Amino acid sequence: MTEEKKIKKPRGVARLIEGKCIACGARCQSSCNKANAIEMNEQGEPIIDIAKCIGCRKCVKVCPAEALEMYFTPEELKILEELAAQKDEGEEIDEAEDGEWLAMLKEYKGVWVFVEQTEGQPAEVSWELMGTGAELAASLGVELSSVVIGQNVEHLCDESFKYGASKSYIMDDPIFHFYRTEPYYKAICYLIEKYKPEIVLFGATGLGRDLAGAIATKLETGLTADCTGLATDEEGHLLQTRPAFGGNIMATIITERSRPQMSTVRPHVMPMPEKNDNGTGDMIRESMQASEEDFATKVLEIIRDSQSAEIVDVATAQILVSGGRGMGGAENFRILQDLADELGGVVSCSRAVVEAGWMPQERQVGQTGKTVRPNIYIACGISGAIQHLVGMQESDVIIAINHDPKSPIFEVATYGIIGDVMKVIPLVTEHIRELRAKKPVLV
Repeated sequence: MTEEKKIKKPRGVARLIEGKCIACGARCQSSCNKANAIEMNEQGEPIIDIAKCIGCRKCVKVCPAEALEMYFTPEELKILEELAAQKDEGEEIDEAEDGEWLAMLKEYKGVWVFVEQTEGQPAEVSWELMGTGAELAASLGVELSSVVIGQNVEHLCDESFKYGASKSYIMDDPIFHFYRTEPYYKAICYLIEKYKPEIVLFGATGLGRDLAGAIATKLETGLTADCTGLATDEEGHLLQTRPAFGGNIMATIITERSRPQMSTVRPHVMPMPEKNDNGTGDMIRESMQASEEDFATKVLEIIRDSQSAEIVDVATAQILVSGGRGMGGAENFRILQDLADELGGVVSCSRAVVEAGWMPQERQVGQTGKTVRPNIYIACGISGAIQHLVGMQESDVIIAINHDPKSPIFEVATYGIIGDVMKVIPLVTEHIRELRAKKPVLV
């Protein structure tokens, strides 16, 4: 007697419905991390590799425009009809598969912030991320922890407690004195595999981008770079918002089926949290038992950049006078410098100005430049493209000067002046000089 062969329920393949895609930011592609069956074209629409699609339906479920559907061949449709009258166990099988990875995800708990340091000096972005990390941890009901790697860096653990961390994982060893990708990423991978945090945050600095990418590759998990917003949804997924497609849209990305969820955030994007000098926590010391012979690279000498003292860091300035293409030429930035000098500020610029060769790249504000958060940002002759706005829209006060009343810059400006920058700026500068001259001097 032969056992009757059970008919397996067809899963189908995903298919794009013509004309419905809204280019939401590749949510479907990020949901397809198991099969890698989706690529995006230049218009931001999905291209589905049918040979790779496993019919998991995740892309269909995540699409906000309902632009994806499941396609079945005529033969598969016939099988579905035959199974309709029978007890269908296919969904039960799907639920069992889902249960496996859900159980895996539940093993990961906690929010970690990597404290970046150079020879014991912390990067300010690390403390900014502590504030964001605290909000994420509170929404998930988990602990906020810091991760400190270096030599003689115990003081950074104590400092992280003052910014909200309840735990600090530290690896303090001479092999970590200078940053090198290999020892640092192996150290953090060791900690992640042992303690299993669900979220790990890094500053989007040169060091942070290099390190986070190496870790995500090793752990085979997702990494979203240059995030401008972080939150959690009802299911506990990290919602990672960042500019996409040249900054024309803001995409929200989730890492659904792998852990930890990893993000990098630019300096000055997140607000600096309030410091509590009485904050305390638990310090957890760890070691990899590694030696110099285990790593391929060595630091032989540190050569300081002789021009570093002359480079202006616009990201730390509290007052910025920023010029755009509307300034007309490099020679006209002199009037911006005059205004900046009167205010005690710094001159910055848009991407178009750098491309024209009017200002150096280190002065650029925007998506491909610096992210700034000054007390006052004066935008002169800047139209306000989204690529520029993402780098400065969190400024406390934004003053826009532009001859075009329809410029997007006015949509984010606190105060707007419609007029010729070449006439308005000298008048503003002169008025400030007059006000300063009238101010009494205290002796």
